Amino acid sequence: MAACGMVILAGFLLGGCGSVESGLVRTTAAVEEYQNPDAKESCAAENVWKEQESEKNGTDGGKPHVVLQQKETEASEEETEAADPYAQLLKDPEAMAADKIYAKETAEPGKTRIVFAGDILFDSHYAIMASLLKRGQGIEGGISADLLSIMRGADIFMVNNEFPYTTGGAPTAGKKFTFRADPKYASWLFDMGADLVSLANNHAYDYGEVSLTDTLDTLEAIGMPYVGAGRNLDEAVKPVSFIANGKKITFVSATQIERTLPPDTRGATEATPGVFRCLEIGTLLEVISAAKADSDFVIVYIHWGTEGTDKIDRWQQEQAPQIAAAGADLIIGDHPHVLQPISYQGDIPVVYSLGNYLFNSKTLDTCLMEAVVGDEGLESLQFIPAKQSNCRVTKAEGAEKERILNYMRSISPETVIDEEGYITKQDTR
Repeated sequence: MAACGMVILAGFLLGGCGSVESGLVRTTAAVEEYQNPDAKESCAAENVWKEQESEKNGTDGGKPHVVLQQKETEASEEETEAADPYAQLLKDPEAMAADKIYAKETAEPGKTRIVFAGDILFDSHYAIMASLLKRGQGIEGGISADLLSIMRGADIFMVNNEFPYTTGGAPTAGKKFTFRADPKYASWLFDMGADLVSLANNHAYDYGEVSLTDTLDTLEAIGMPYVGAGRNLDEAVKPVSFIANGKKITFVSATQIERTLPPDTRGATEATPGVFRCLEIGTLLEVISAAKADSDFVIVYIHWGTEGTDKIDRWQQEQAPQIAAAGADLIIGDHPHVLQPISYQGDIPVVYSLGNYLFNSKTLDTCLMEAVVGDEGLESLQFIPAKQSNCRVTKAEGAEKERILNYMRSISPETVIDEEGYITKQDTR
């Protein structure tokens, strides 16, 4: 049998990778007989076996070889899908676009580095943007180079877009602060390294419905993913997902603010544009639960809390455990414009407020938050201290860094924050 197999191999080399036809079998058997007369009987027996197999399969002698190739291909596809369960989805750009799913290559294999920032504002009628335009350096005029390096170097960078992009509409009557930015400045999001923006906030609708729909049009036109608002409820509640390193990381975004009824910032309905509102939390919990069933890691980026205080309010206290129980793996909050505690719901980290990032002229402590997601989930969470001052945000170093870290330790008794800002759960045993 072995001798006959060697000659069949020779036949393949001579005749290419085609099927083993009867002519090839006869030729190789003749060569075998010439080289080794004793092998004739062995080869004849093997040929009888091949004929029996062909009859059993109802095919000619070449088909079993083809079936073997198909099985090998199927096995290879199964191995690929086992290594990357989203391999088939990644081959279907239409399905990905419909479900707001993006493929993402990461700088380090097996790890996805996600960075979050709080509120930004590009309205030229307010100090922050007016200062940036006066400096004439673009986004570099408002964010220090070391922070920009972290933002641009992230695999995914997410920020709260706390204003609409529009030149139309009228300011909401009776609202103290109304914002809007010229759509041409939307490209600054790319300049700062953004991969995703949240529109679930209380300023996305400041100049009426048209300001929100203009924002959606603007972001779509430049290819900037957004989450937390839409032209109807289905769009507004739809998460955004990134597939990286064979893992699907999903972002859900919603807002509690404003809490008066009816709110100035309209919630989306089945037929009208708006934001994803979650003061009544039922729909948010359903969206999180569905995302968890279809993803490997779920991040909830929520607009909540009370402005100007580091104290957690009752709505945050009520909703944080519900959000965690629904399936969130990480909860990131904004809206208070100041830093708030970092805590845990079970083993789920809750960053209650990122604070302002590049929003106004006040001198305020702020941060970037970096999460690293690996094969087993969240590998690390780091608070990176920064400071907003003089319409610019800079990375805190030295004594300022230690001061901000100590402040965060003082308001976050359930966490351990080391000298580099890495966060772990306090061991209470």
